[in-house]
Amino acid sequence: MQRPDWAPDTIDIERPSVARMYDYYLGGSHNFAADRAAARAMVAAVPDAPLMAQANRAFLRRAVQFLAEQGIRQFLDIGSGIPTVGNVHEIAQRIAPESRVVYVDVDPVAVAHSREILSGNDRAVVLQEDLRHPERILAHPEVNRMLDFSQPVAVMIVAVLHFVPDEDRPDEILRTLRAALAPGSYLVLSQASDDDRHDTGEREEAEAVYQRTDNPLVIRSRRELTALFDGFGLVDPGVVWVPQWRPETPESAEDAEKAVFMGGVGRLGG
Repeated sequence: MQRPDWAPDTIDIERPSVARMYDYYLGGSHNFAADRAAARAMVAAVPDAPLMAQANRAFLRRAVQFLAEQGIRQFLDIGSGIPTVGNVHEIAQRIAPESRVVYVDVDPVAVAHSREILSGNDRAVVLQEDLRHPERILAHPEVNRMLDFSQPVAVMIVAVLHFVPDEDRPDEILRTLRAALAPGSYLVLSQASDDDRHDTGEREEAEAVYQRTDNPLVIRSRRELTALFDGFGLVDPGVVWVPQWRPETPESAEDAEKAVFMGGVGRLGG
């Protein structure tokens, strides 16, 4: 397979990446043949997969708009993925130009393209790091240059937790992040769920597809996702299918269960 000019030499373009598969679902162009093959296998198993990704992206947009309207001016987006239209900085800085955004992703392609997009924006940066090491993220010089943790920060972990297995202790990851936050900060989470409705065969097929990547899929219930908001007060309407979270129109929340992703927003009291 020929390596595109924009692909860093250090990445294995023969192995699917979940970030680049997600880019494919959203209609992006920063993916390789291996990513497209895995994504098509996912679509064969779950035909609505691209619509699910789009619904999750719309949830992120509405959540950022809500947070900006609440006065949040600092955003830490962990697992930010390949840049597409509607990035956090675009939404937040449209409402409040002084907003500062730090993107974090483990995928070097996502980081490389984020750097291209953010060139010339002195209020947004990207760094390559792993959600499973929150202490390294919090100690990173660029994070501390951009964000003042004595003031409220919104931590975004959107469509990422289903790639963090229980043995990596997502609850401890979130406790570490929470301990660094000032009162009035927010946590935005979403992840794949099969809460009370999905066909077991469809779930097994989806999990089999992601076994081919470096990030096997971990499905969690509404109860499990709600528990990860420990220490945060859930913003109405709580943990729901993502189209149901403050929809722009009643029609946009119809057939919400097809979204597969559940999500919510929590506020740190004080």
